[in-house]
Amino acid sequence: MKQLRATALASVNHLLGISREQRLARAMHNELHPAVAGLQLSMAAMARYHRYHVQGLENIPLQGRCIVAANHSFATYDAFLLAFAIEKHCGRLMAGLGDNLLFNLPVLSPLASAVNLYRANHQNARRLLERECLLGVMPGGMREALRPASQKYQIRWQARKGFARLAVITQSPVILAACPPADDIYDVKVSALTKLAYKHFKLPLAWPQGIAGSLIPRPVRLMHHLSEPFYPPVAEPDYLNAQVNQFHATLMAAMQQMMRRV
Repeated sequence: MKQLRATALASVNHLLGISREQRLARAMHNELHPAVAGLQLSMAAMARYHRYHVQGLENIPLQGRCIVAANHSFATYDAFLLAFAIEKHCGRLMAGLGDNLLFNLPVLSPLASAVNLYRANHQNARRLLERECLLGVMPGGMREALRPASQKYQIRWQARKGFARLAVITQSPVILAACPPADDIYDVKVSALTKLAYKHFKLPLAWPQGIAGSLIPRPVRLMHHLSEPFYPPVAEPDYLNAQVNQFHATLMAAMQQMMRRV
C-alpha cells in the first residue's frame, strides 16, 4: 500500500512539474496528507481541461512577504490552479485564507488545513506575513462568488479594505491576480433564498449551470494575469485610514481594469 501511494504521488508530482525540493518543502508542511495528493491530481486534470496558463509569474517574489489578491469565482478552484502554478514555477508554497464555513464543518476543516488554508481573520493573515509568507486572499469572498451571471467580470471589493490595511501595516507588496474567464465556468442563478441564506447563515445556496445547464464545468480557457507589485505607503499612525483608503482605491481600480480583459 505504501509503495502504491508513493508511486501515485510521484505520478501526480510529475504531472504538475513539482521538483524534489518543492516536494520536501510540502512534506515538511503536511507530511503529504492524502488530501494534498488528491487535490494535486484533480488540479492537474483541470489545468489540462481548461488549458490553464499564467501570465506574469516573473512578478512573484522568490522570497519575502507578499499578498496575492485574486477575484473570487463561483467555481473557486481557479485559485488552486494559480497556487500550484506558483509552486511549480516559483518554488513557493502559497498560504491562503479560507471562509469560516470551511473550518466550521468537521469534514472540511482538516482538509483545509492540509492544503495550507487558514481561517480568514486579521490575526492569522498578519502572523503569516510576519513569517515572510506568500499569502493568497480573495477580498470579495463568498459575496463575490455569488454574483449572478449578469454581473460577471465585476469585483465586490468596495467595502473589503482589510487586505489593503494589512498591506500597509505589514509593509507587504500586493500582486493582483485576475482570471476573468473563471466567471464563464458557470452561470450562477440566484434567488431570494440565496440572499437569505448568505445574510443569515453565510451559506452559498445558488444554482450553478455549466455545460447544458448541468454541474459539469464549461471547458473555457483559463488564464491568470498577474500584475507587477503594488507597494504600500509607509504607515503613518495619524494618517493610517487615509493611506489605507487611497491604497485600496488604487488596487481596486487596477483590478477592475484587469477584469475587463476578456
